[in-house]
Amino acid sequence: MRAEYDFSNGARGKYYRRFLKEGAEVVVLEPDVAKAFRDSVAVNEALRSLLRLSESIRRLTGRRRSAKRG
Repeated sequence: MRAEYDFSNGARGKYYRRFLKEGAEVVVLEPDVAKAFRDSVAVNEALRSLLRLSESIRRLTGRRRSAKRG
């Protein structure tokens, strides 16, 4: 950490309750995956495309997700 950073007036956990209330989700990407995306918008677009594709395939094949996993 740089010497010019001054956290002497900082408050630990200041936004903790807000994150819990708003349901903030944090996902850590592996470095090789993170290189493929410039930001969180790109990650979300890719995941939404994958979801749409999987739904299309499911409709075409007539397969549905079972309620039970195991």
